[in-house]
This record gives sequence, structure tokens and C-alpha cells, in this order.
Amino acid sequence: MTEALDPVGGYRRSWREPGPRRWEHAASRRERRDGGIFRERVESVWRHVDVLLLTSAAAISALGALMILSSTRGTNPEAYDLASLKRQVMFIMLGVVAMVLVAVIDYRRWRDRAWAPYLLLMVMLPLVLTSAGSKHNGTQAWFQIGSGWAFSPNSNGDYGFQLQPAELAKVVVVVVIAAVLCRGEVPLGARWVGAALAALAIPMAFILMQPDLGTAMVFVAIVMGMLLVAGAKLRHIVVLTAVGVIGVIGVLNSDRLEDYQRDRLTTFLEQDTDPQATTYNLNQSKIAIGSGGVTGKGLFEGTQTRLGNVPEQPTDFIFTALGEELGFAGCVTMLALYWLLCWRIWRTAKIARDRFGMLLCVGVLSMMVFQVFQNVGMTMGIMPITGIPLPFMSYGGSATLAAWVAIGIVLNVHMHRFRASSFGS
Repeated sequence: MTEALDPVGGYRRSWREPGPRRWEHAASRRERRDGGIFRERVESVWRHVDVLLLTSAAAISALGALMILSSTRGTNPEAYDLASLKRQVMFIMLGVVAMVLVAVIDYRRWRDRAWAPYLLLMVMLPLVLTSAGSKHNGTQAWFQIGSGWAFSPNSNGDYGFQLQPAELAKVVVVVVIAAVLCRGEVPLGARWVGAALAALAIPMAFILMQPDLGTAMVFVAIVMGMLLVAGAKLRHIVVLTAVGVIGVIGVLNSDRLEDYQRDRLTTFLEQDTDPQATTYNLNQSKIAIGSGGVTGKGLFEGTQTRLGNVPEQPTDFIFTALGEELGFAGCVTMLALYWLLCWRIWRTAKIARDRFGMLLCVGVLSMMVFQVFQNVGMTMGIMPITGIPLPFMSYGGSATLAAWVAIGIVLNVHMHRFRASSFGS
């Protein structure tokens, strides 16, 4: 007899074709729970990655690395210095890794955990003001990690690293303020506006003590943009604007700034003074950009760039290398890439699943727009000269890392917009 009556269901089943074993069912369940479901979730999230956002950031980074090479390789064709290019490529790679890590974890988990990196920041910012920090151009804002590396990117093979907590603070402050404002109802009451300002005031106070007025200006731009979109009342915005103007005037007239630092911030208002003194940087910058014409002098052919006539060109004044060597066409291309980047951030803010995600994107957008406008404007003489880097373009590890982490935040919001959350809205 080859078939038998099943004692449970009453149907006949061949003994040569037994049903699934219990351990096989259990293994299948474990696989789905521990591996299959996780892989399915990760794959489903990455299907919604914003390719245009990533492409624009990568293109700007590539263009920036090219300009850094042009401004730091030197004039000896037999011994070009590639150390700065190698370092910047390393910074970009670290930034991309950080972006992926930030993008993977659902951003809604951050809302109630935003204070952890904020508290770490509250340790780093005052610590950098002590003997543990390094000073450059009158500003004490860096930690020296590794061997002693000069602030010039021409490191001659020395791969030490300068960590600037203020750059990382921009991203942390965006997350914390978004976590505060997303809890308030529109229009925002004084309670929520005050809580956001309190979260901003402490790190901003330490940054002003460095002193670093440029980074403090970025903080103001971030919080103002987020308050406007979050639904702050008009009278609150007017009062905060007035307080900000008074604060800037107060800092400029305080003893926290050295005379040369104050001159750098006010030079754009007095461009007819001695070109060999306070306006030297600005004049050399304008000469470099103006000499590029429509199509530029050619890659690696800029005289101002090759001879090092523009101070701090790989960092603060990287736009001048682009203007001189690739001309108006190159500048328009770069600004078009920034427009694409900012448009994708704004689009993600509009389609975000919740208020917290929307505010995260608005904070990143405010940071990017202000930094681009301020950096490009100062090279042309329409904005004060500050140490604000051009995102993805300027040489520097901390700024590059912060920019890619900010993109990771926006990608996170974009990729998780279809997923329901168990963490609340």
C-alpha cells in the first residue's frame, strides 16, 4: 500500500512525498525574519534614492577637486604637488561613507534622540577653546588629529587632520531645531520659538568666542529659514531680525575681533582703500574672476591661480580659480549644479511624509543657499569676507564631511517618505 489516510485532514497522501518538515518551516521563518525581511526593507528604501541629488553633489565635488588641484599643484611640471588632491579625495570618500550611514537609519528615530550628538557638541565646542584646540588667523576652532599639519593644504605628504567642530555643529543644530519645531502647531507660539533659539544660542555663543562670525552667520540663516517655514509669527521674525542686526554690530565693535578681522568683514564697503592693505584679498580675487572672461584662460592656465596671488584660494576663495580658468561658462555651470542640488532638496521637503522630515530638508537648504551666496558674493565684493566654505568645492575635511552628511539627511527623508513609522509623526 503506497498511500495512507491522513489522521488530521482525512485525505490520502503518498508516503513517498512527505509534507514539509517542522524544522524546515522554522528555518524558513527565521530566514524571513532575520535576513529576508531586512534585505527587503533595505532594498525597498534604496529604490527611492534621489539620483539627481546625488549626481549634482558628486559633480560639484569633482569640479571642486579639479580646482583644488589647479590651485595647489605648484608651477614645476616635473614635480607637481598632488598631496592636496589626494587629501580632498579622501575627505570626499569619508563623506560619502558618512552619507550612506546617515541615509540608512530612518530619520524619524532621530527626533527623540537628537540631544545625544548635541550634548557631544557641547563638550567639543568649549574644549576647542582650551589648549587642546589649534589657532589659525586669530580663530581657535580646530582640533589637531594626527601629526602636526600646517593649515595650508600643501601638506607635503603629511596626512594629519584638522577637525572643526563648528562645521559639524551646523548639521547637528539642523536636526535639533527640527526636532523642537516639529512639535509646535502653526502658527508657532513663543514657547517653541524660544526653545529653538535656546538650542541655537549655546553652540553659537561658543563659536562667537573662537571668534568665528562667519559660521555664526550660517547658524542665523539656518534658524531663520526653519522658523519661516515652520510657521513663526511675523512679529517674532521682525524682532529676531532686529536682534540679529544689533548683535552683529555689537560683535564688530567689541574687543573679541582683532583689527584685521574687523577689516576683512567691512572691506566690501570700502573697496577704494589701500590695495596693499585691507583690500588686497578682495582685489586679487576680482582680478582673477574678471580675467577669465567668457570661456576662461584654460584649465591649469590661470596666472593668478598658478602664481598663488589669491590668498586662501583652495579654501575660502576657490571660486576665483573656477572663474579665472573656466570663465563665465564654468561659473554658470557650477551655479546650475547648485540650483539642481537646492531644487531637489526643496522638492524633498515638499513631499516629505511628516513635518519633522520637511524641517530637516529646509534646514539643510537654508545652510546650502546661504553658504553659496555668501562665498560667491564675497569673492566678487558684494558680501563681507568670512571663512565660510563653498559646499563640496572648498578644500577641507570637516566642511566636506558636514556637506555630505547634510545630503545624507535629505536622502533619508526622500527614501523613507513611503514608509509608515512606528515612532510617531
